Order: sequence, then structure tokens, then C-alpha cells
Amino acid sequence: MQYRARLDDMETRYNALTAKMADPDVIGDPEQYRKTAKATRDLEDVVTRYQEWKKAAADLDGARPMLAEEDAELRAMAADDIARLEPRMAKLEEELKVLLLPKDPNDDKNVVLEIRAGTGGDEATLFAAEAFRMYMRYAESMGWKVDVTYTSDSSVGGLKEVLALVNGDKVFSKLKYESGVHRVQRVPQTETQGRVHTSAITVAVLPEADEVEIKIDPKDVRIDTFCSSGPGGQSVNTTYSAVRMTHLPTGLVVSCQDEKSQIKNRSKAERVLRSRLYELELQKQHDKIGAERKSMVGSGDRSEKIRTYNFPQNRVTDHRIGLTLHQLDLVMEGKLDQITEALIAHYQAEQMKGEAGQAA
Repeated sequence: MQYRARLDDMETRYNALTAKMADPDVIGDPEQYRKTAKATRDLEDVVTRYQEWKKAAADLDGARPMLAEEDAELRAMAADDIARLEPRMAKLEEELKVLLLPKDPNDDKNVVLEIRAGTGGDEATLFAAEAFRMYMRYAESMGWKVDVTYTSDSSVGGLKEVLALVNGDKVFSKLKYESGVHRVQRVPQTETQGRVHTSAITVAVLPEADEVEIKIDPKDVRIDTFCSSGPGGQSVNTTYSAVRMTHLPTGLVVSCQDEKSQIKNRSKAERVLRSRLYELELQKQHDKIGAERKSMVGSGDRSEKIRTYNFPQNRVTDHRIGLTLHQLDLVMEGKLDQITEALIAHYQAEQMKGEAGQAA
């Protein structure tokens, strides 16, 4: 198999890191322990697969000579083992190829999820609310925590805009391909002649940046406080708990009014602002990348129409990969795995093509 030397090195490093985590000096240093634990987790999947591959290879080497045994029962057992082990090894090799691809450094990050109603008026705000519910259900199924930071309601019970922090394991890796324009086709409740209308919302998934990556100079930020306008009871609506942060160099504005505490709202707003500044930095880097590389990793352009939800036909179509499912009812209940896994597999395949082209 290719990459044996590289895999052996990774296994050696993994074993060293595992031993290091038991070192009292490391255990007593929270920052060092955190870094060591993260480095260990980053290697765990590939090392586990490699160890499974090595065991299967050893078992296969043991089974092949048994085909020459005089005992027919032993030969049959060996043939069964070979028939089981060869496809298992091939599958593990494919998994290892994917795991060895250059990793997106943001894959392990939490995200800021932004959903905004676009064209379509009231119908777009209603779908924005339904889409947010869809992502909430998906997050729940993944064991993630969702903290809403800002909402702007429409007069018909929809959402003009919603921002939320999604925290959990590998959130960005699962949601990063959701950014873009999501189009909905259905008959609005207000439509008397049964005509199908088309409206749209925009979704943005931003990797959350930590303080080390993006430092915000206090003198660059203007902070305004105001009374929250959303639901939450008397204390929310009559105290200056809501926070609006304006980043003066870029003009970015972030509001947070979800919490009763001004301090908590300020903390959440700062997290969102830091993530938006991080996105600006990423965009600058992407703009420097050539067209070939852009096509390999995907543009991530939130103005690109990526998906259509057709309610009359119970159909959802992802236009980037040509995937169509006649299970829109399940998708709207948060059953997004078929879509997210297909997108991940598609872009990994594109990345493998790119790697193979560079190696040729």
C-alpha cells in the first residue's frame, strides 16, 4: 500500500502523544494538555484505520498458505477468510486515502449560522423560519448545542433574519457546504388560485474564530446598548440589555439581544464579530487562489444558488452535485445526513482528483 512510511510515522507520533497525556507535567498544565489532546484526536481516526488495515493484512498473510493444506475444511476456512479480508482491506485503503487528504483547518470549529429571507416577501420569511427549524433538528440529532444570538421576526410569524452559534463536534465539517442561496417552490397559504411561487433565503455558515486567530482592538469597536424588541418578558424589553457592536475599520455591525444580561449579549456579539472578521480574512486568502484550486474546494459563495426545495413534488435538489431526493418532508425534519454526506464525498473526490493531478 502507498503511504506506509507516512502512516508508520503517524502511528509513532500518536503513540507518543498518548503517552504524553499521562505525563503529570502535561496533566498539570491545562493549555499543554488541551493542545496534546487535540493533536491526539487529529491522528486518532487515521491511526485506528491503519491498525485495522495492518491486522487484516496479517490475517490475510496467515490465510493464504492454508489454501495449500491437504485438509479440505481448512482450505475452505482459508478461502472464506480471504474472501472476507480482501474487500475489507480495499475499503480500509480507500478510507485511509480520504483521511490523508489535506485537512481543512476549520473542520473542527463551531460555527456562526446566519439565515436571511431573500426574494419572495412574507413567503421567504416563513421558509427562513422553517429552514432554521430544520437546522435546529439536525443539530439536535448530532448532539450539538445551538445558542440563538439575534432574531428579526416578520409580521406573518416568519424570520427576516436569525443568527445562532452552533457548538459541538466537527460542526463546520458537516455544515460548511450549506452556505448559499436556498430556493423554495410551493403554493403560499395566501395564494387563492393554487399557483406555485418561488422565493429564496440565504444561508451563511462561518467558522467561529478564537481570540488567538482574530484579535479585536477595543478602540476599533463602538458598542451601543438598547432595549430588546423580541419576546422574553418585561425585564428583557425594558432594560438596556441588547448590544450592537460596530467594527469601525470594516463597518461590520453585529447585534445580540437574546440574553437578559448585557454582559452575555456582549460576549455572544463579540464571538459573531470575530467570526465575520475571520471570514473576511479567509476570503482574502481565497481570492489569491487560482481558478483550478477554487473549483476543487468549492467557491463557498453565498450568492450561488445551491439547492431547491419543491414542496408540491416533495423534492429537494442540490444543484452542485446533481443530487435529487423525493424526501423533502424528512429533510425539513432535520434528516440532512444523505445530503451532507453526499456533499462531503463529492468534494473529497474532487480533492483526490486534484491531489492526483498534482502528483502526476
